[in-house]
Amino acid sequence: MPNKLNRRLDEALQALRSRARPDQLDAMARFGLVGEGRLGLAVPTLRALARELGRDHELALALWDSGIPDAQLLAGMVAEPARLTAAQMDHWVAGLQAWDVCDQACLNAFVKSPLAWDAIPRWAARQPEFEKRAGFALLAVAAVHQKTRPDADFLARLPLIEAAAGDDRGFVMKAVNWALRQIGKRSPGLYEPALTLAERLCLHEEKSARWIGQDARRELSRRAA
Repeated sequence: MPNKLNRRLDEALQALRSRARPDQLDAMARFGLVGEGRLGLAVPTLRALARELGRDHELALALWDSGIPDAQLLAGMVAEPARLTAAQMDHWVAGLQAWDVCDQACLNAFVKSPLAWDAIPRWAARQPEFEKRAGFALLAVAAVHQKTRPDADFLARLPLIEAAAGDDRGFVMKAVNWALRQIGKRSPGLYEPALTLAERLCLHEEKSARWIGQDARRELSRRAA
């Protein structure tokens, strides 16, 4: 690692540690905000630090490889999405330790990459819980933030949701539900297909699928009222 990058990384890690909130870790853990070495920083604090640091892709990669969840959250905020490679994105996803790191990476970095759309089915097919969650979290975020993507692309992703609805692991199940709801809310053209899928899942033999369907149907029906 070049000396300049070493210095940038050391400064960033020092800035993170100086803002640590160890007294918050127990409360955060109750909400699944875990991971070895977590410092307890709040997202607004991380965003402020990211603004100070500016976009720096090499620093983002180094922060991620530190393994500290707070540093990984910051990595997504300072990464340069256009410079992300598929290998880098897969590497990040393979190292996920917590749902917030997953979701923030999707929101702050992955969804802005031209490689994002093809990553969705790749990750949705993974077996590890947070890797699989990443596929559906990215789909949910894309439904909100990829404004120019045609509805047909999202229709083509609905089978991924149906296929994963039987996964009863909490962090997967909630992301699948999130993706279905966001697609249904994206446009009038997607509302009916998403609601139809939700209703079909309500009749599924798997408890997780029924929960996904019932929750999505409730939100989408309320939105239409």
